[in-house]
Formats: sequence, C-alpha cells, structure tokens
Amino acid sequence: MASKKIADILGDKAESLLNHKCKIDKSTLTLPSPSYIDDIFVQSDRNNRVVGSMQQLLDHGRLGGTGYCSIFPVDQGIEHSAGASFSPNPIYFDPENIVKLAIESGCNGVASTFGVLGILSRKYAHKIPFIVKINHNELLSYPNKYDQTMFGSVKTAYNMGAVGIGATVYWGSHESTRQLQEVSEAFALAHELGMCTILWCYLRNDGFKVDGKDYSTSADLTGQANHIGVTLQADIIKQKMATNNGGYKAVKFGKTSPLVYENLSSDHPIDLCRYQVLNCYSGKIGLINSGGESKGAADLQEAVETAVVNKRAGGMGLILGRKAFQKPFKDGVDLLNATQDVYLDKSITVA
Repeated sequence: MASKKIADILGDKAESLLNHKCKIDKSTLTLPSPSYIDDIFVQSDRNNRVVGSMQQLLDHGRLGGTGYCSIFPVDQGIEHSAGASFSPNPIYFDPENIVKLAIESGCNGVASTFGVLGILSRKYAHKIPFIVKINHNELLSYPNKYDQTMFGSVKTAYNMGAVGIGATVYWGSHESTRQLQEVSEAFALAHELGMCTILWCYLRNDGFKVDGKDYSTSADLTGQANHIGVTLQADIIKQKMATNNGGYKAVKFGKTSPLVYENLSSDHPIDLCRYQVLNCYSGKIGLINSGGESKGAADLQEAVETAVVNKRAGGMGLILGRKAFQKPFKDGVDLLNATQDVYLDKSITVA
C-alpha cells in the first residue's frame, strides 16, 4: 500500500489510481529499472558518449539509479511570455534561481533555453545535467502560429556542457513537416556529439477541436505522435497526459482500429497513459509526462496524481515546471519532492 502521505494527497481518487489493473499487461513492456541503460541503450546504435549522457542524467538527483527521471523545465518565458510566467514569483526572472530550484529539489536535470543555461554554464553545468531546449514558439509575433523556430545550434549546447538537447514538434500543424526535418537533423548531430535527445511531442491544430472538445490530448492521437517521435530517435518522449480518447474518430482523419479502444485502452487515466507508453516502442524509449499549468491550491494533488498515473502506466517520470516555480521557492521544492516520492515508493507498482 502506498504511503499514507501519498494516499492522503490523492484523497478520494486513491482507490482508483492505486489499485487499477491495465488492459495491456505490463509483462509486454520494458519498464524503468536500474539496468535500463544496459538493457536498452547499450544494445542500440547510440554511441558510447550518448550512452554516458543518458546514464549521467538517470544517475543524478533523488531518483538517481532507479531508472526514473524528474526534470525541471523552464522555457515558458519564451513560450508563454516572461511576464505571464514569472510574475507570480519574480525571483525566476533571474535564471540562477531556476537552476537553484532544480538542484535543491533533487531533480535529475534542468531543461531551459540557450540564454538561461548559457549564462550559468561555467558555474552549474558540472553540478546538474543541462538539457538545452533548442527551438521555441515565441509568443510575440502577431498573429501567432503553431510553429517552432530554432534559437541556436546543437554545437552551442554541446560547448556549454549540456548532456542533452530538447526540441518540440507540433504534429498536425502546417509547419510540422519542416519542424520534423529540422529536429531530425538536430538530433542526429546531437547523437554524433554524444548528447541525448528529448522530444516535446505535442499536437497543434484547431482541427483537433470538435464540438467543443479538445482531442489534442487524446490517447490515440498522442500515442501516434509518440510513435513518430521515437522514429526520429528521441531518447526520451515528453508528452501531455492523455485526458480523453477517440481523437481519430472525432476528427475523421487518419487511420485507427476498433481494437485500440476495445482491447488496448479504456477511459481510465492509467490505461490512456499506458497506450502512450505502448507507442514509445513498448517502453523501450521512456515516456515523461508534463505537469501542466499551475492552478494554485490544487497543484500538489494534481502533480502527485500525474506521477502516480505515469508510474503505474509504465512511464519514466515527470517534467514539471509551472506548478513548482509559480509559488514560493520552498513550496516548489516540496511539490517536486512529493512527485519524486511516488517513484521512490516501492509499494506503488506498475499496473
């Protein structure tokens, strides 16, 4: 049974989340473990330096050596504007506090922009693994569009001592083909230089909204996005938590099968996330789910719920930002630690 603290945070959802059994049997998956790098990446075409970078990332912080991963991401100053992101706690206009929060909370790594990590690289790159986010959708050009623009080079990330790079592709957007090509080339160079790669694997198109319902976070569509992402040789997939299913049927485009909904998923959040994991080569490539926006008092419960769903579905961890940095520093540390505790709790098992 999960610790009383975690069960109390989950409240009336504890029974459903902690005791659910998935439709897809966990024996068919590769699950996070202390030997994950040896079991998967040592057998792959990744060179020794990439393998070392992945091992460095997974060995750091409170979750080090477990196979699970807690990454602190802050690129929202570009993606959502600095004012909207940092005004709830203005200390984060200073990028050093971003890195300090990641270190203090025992994260495996910190993911941020060229500017944030570059200005601090000599002081901190040897103290916590850096992941440089190389492209962004800057929210200043009008009208805004679903695009990602390269903000720097892979070699710049390498020279500042990063263990990895991150990039976004907006699947379904008008610019997704170009983004795919740019990210594919960037990931190939990163691997050549010995860095690991994380893909922000998001869906963006107003066509995914049908009858007032947003299917850009449906399990079937995000699952396919993950499948394309691992084909680009992303070493870790970052995906939003699935909130519904049946996106293919709603948008009436693309191909799916009734078996996806009958045999491979259900309406339960852990089954929806399990289908996302299935599309990451059955867990051979780790799935980390994002924490989503801050909603104030509900943040702790939502973050712990997301961690429980991800872990029990067979995922690798969380990449959680706004819920942590849009509150006082200590509260951010406590929230990140609470999600990490889920992965450290051996009684919370894969469903």
